[in-house]
Amino acid sequence: MIEVGEYKIKEGLYYTKDHEWAQVLEDGTVLIGISDYAQKELGDLAYVELPEVGKELNKGDTLCELESVKAVSEVYTPVSGEVVEVNEELEDSPELLNENPYENWIAKLKPSDPDEEFKELMDAEAYAEYLKSL
Repeated sequence: MIEVGEYKIKEGLYYTKDHEWAQVLEDGTVLIGISDYAQKELGDLAYVELPEVGKELNKGDTLCELESVKAVSEVYTPVSGEVVEVNEELEDSPELLNENPYENWIAKLKPSDPDEEFKELMDAEAYAEYLKSL
């Protein structure tokens, strides 16, 4: 784990400038969640609107919406692909994203062009440097 101030960054994941993370699993699917920075900025989460399984998304599309006591915020997909699974635990317990944003993913995608799209994402070290610039 890398720490930048009060924020934790899990190594081995890919990150976006919008504070989403992506983890490639052994079967080639990709888990998507939000970073520690994102959950702290949002505050206490009250609701997660999960995407539909089977939905095709392009990189940068809205994956889901998170509602906190502060605001409603969109989560964007870091890679293109089909939603093959969602974390249904979040429907009843959105606060799981606040408690451990790296263990509690939002959706699993079957990516359409992972090799190309992952080149555009940041690794943990690059994301740490990005957070320092904010």
